Amino acid sequence: MFRAHGRRWTWREFSDLVDQCAAGLLALGLKQGDRVGIWSPNRPEWLLAQFATARVGIILVNINPAYRRAELEYALNKVGCRVLITASRFKTSDYLQMLRDLAPELPTATPGRLKAARLPHLETVIQLGTEPVGGTMAFTELMETGAGASAARLDAISDALGPDEDVNIQFTSGTTGAPKGATLSHRNIVNNGHFIGRAMEL
Repeated sequence: MFRAHGRRWTWREFSDLVDQCAAGLLALGLKQGDRVGIWSPNRPEWLLAQFATARVGIILVNINPAYRRAELEYALNKVGCRVLITASRFKTSDYLQMLRDLAPELPTATPGRLKAARLPHLETVIQLGTEPVGGTMAFTELMETGAGASAARLDAISDALGPDEDVNIQFTSGTTGAPKGATLSHRNIVNNGHFIGRAMEL
């Protein structure tokens, strides 16, 4: 449940939405091992993106919501993100303007076909919210693209994944230098959740 957004899902609804999101990412041409960045405060779409990428072997890259231009550029290029899912803004940070500063090619790009000199790996910017700006794709459009996905196709991809494969990259704070990307496996994520739950006596 996301109280701030008025969103509540059953487990079945959540599973269906995850499959829809995963199919939408595959429709963009992504494949196992590709990296999708997410730059946003807590939102329902973040949860969908984490489970959807894990479902099909794509690696989700968590980008600190407090990052500025230089840190964003470093993170996206360091791990080679092909897709960035981003909020429009957070507090005083105008995410879209920072992106346009780094990629002035964005406003006139065809969504999904960005070619930016400073962000050479980035092809698609997916904007959270209802009013996407030029060059971006709305998250709702991504979900619509994945509607009616074949569960069997997704199951076949999931069945081929192992617990020790990469699923997530998290950047350290970089207090003694540039941020370092820590890569986590499916097993890492599950064990972390398990032991946190035990420690909190959930």
